Amino acid sequence: MARSSTFGKDTGLQVRMAFTFFLLGALYVVLVGALLTSGVNGVTVAIIAGGLAAVNLFGGDKLALRAMGGREVTPAEAPELHAMIERLCIQADLPKPKVAVADNHMPNAFALGRGPKSATVCATTGIMELLSPAELEGVMAHELTHIGNRDVLVMTLAGFFATIAAYIVQFGFLFGGGGGYGDDDDNPSAMVLILVSLVVYVVSFFLMQALSRYREFAADRGAAVITGRPSALSSALMKISSGMAQIPKQDLRASNELSAFYFFPPGAKSAIGGLFATHPPMEKRIEALQRLEAQLQGRA
Repeated sequence: MARSSTFGKDTGLQVRMAFTFFLLGALYVVLVGALLTSGVNGVTVAIIAGGLAAVNLFGGDKLALRAMGGREVTPAEAPELHAMIERLCIQADLPKPKVAVADNHMPNAFALGRGPKSATVCATTGIMELLSPAELEGVMAHELTHIGNRDVLVMTLAGFFATIAAYIVQFGFLFGGGGGYGDDDDNPSAMVLILVSLVVYVVSFFLMQALSRYREFAADRGAAVITGRPSALSSALMKISSGMAQIPKQDLRASNELSAFYFFPPGAKSAIGGLFATHPPMEKRIEALQRLEAQLQGRA
């Protein structure tokens, strides 16, 4: 229990999340304003926006879990994983989340949910077969840190805004921006909506990428403090990187859409210069863990 007080909150992450949340809210207001200006009925906008937001907040985790091939498991079905999660939750002073397993050869794990009381952690069968108990414990502590930091909620909302904006852009180009069917002029309101939606999508995307990379460093730090073994997490990262190389490329591509939520990004090696990467480079994560290992040993 002593470690839970040391674990604490990452102030840098909290500030970044608050700033990101503020900007996303402002973008959403601009997007709704563009919808109203383009002639869409206000009641329709409110119903659609509110409905989609509610589905995303209260049912998005279940939809994402299903999309990732995971299912909730009982302590009888996965006793060792449940015992590990329960022990880590005690050390981190967190309520125990739902525990899920994804029948997938890709070695990975992820966390979903609005907050600690409605969270789910999931490990793939591939990661449970690949890692030692100490390494798997480090990975699951990493996912629990995401839950404790509540950064999953902000990432979910960022993805929601970007998705809505992308749909408007796609449908706008198909139906609203071309002035087809013999119109003399293009519809200026529709073009404004498309441009605003495009800006919202791009800004949301880069906000999500920047926050995602920082939150991974924060979760690595939290996991190292909770377990007291940064080296085990470093070892897990190296093993998973090697294990990913054995997974068919089409399977990795199928998982790329939800890459930001995974412990290790499926398409890590294909990121161009890190600009579009959802995670920091593995080497930088290991370097940070090695520095933390030295700090923990020096304090002992």
